[in-house]
Amino acid sequence: MKDNNIYYQGQVLWAQLDPNRHLRHSAYADFCAQARSNMLKDAGLSLEEFAKRGIGPILFREELVYHREVGLDETIIVKVELTKLNTVNFRFSFRHEIYKENGIKAATVNVDGAWLNLRERKLTTIPEDWVPIIERIPKSNDYLQTET
Repeated sequence: MKDNNIYYQGQVLWAQLDPNRHLRHSAYADFCAQARSNMLKDAGLSLEEFAKRGIGPILFREELVYHREVGLDETIIVKVELTKLNTVNFRFSFRHEIYKENGIKAATVNVDGAWLNLRERKLTTIPEDWVPIIERIPKSNDYLQTET
């Protein structure tokens, strides 16, 4: 796993700004999606593995809490941690914390999701051999595991 659960670091581009000259709301979601993808790949679940198994993650809810403004050319750092997992149906929740290069937290993004059978277009559970991979994903200090 990555140091401090950091799965994305990069520069804010001009195209990611809104008319107020700060990072547009949808860019936060893009950064978090890339960080989650990097985290899953690092754990052993690449896009190729998803395609091979015909299963992919989907989101039901995404919540963005702004803490500080982010502007052009700033470097941002995205930390990702699993906050909740249902071990029966493998529904999940992740928390992303986005930091400015000076260490100040700029935003918190929380997502809830599940796994989709890409052929049937229905919710599914994960293959048995993915369970150890999911267990390797970094967990938050307030991580909650349920069976309901």
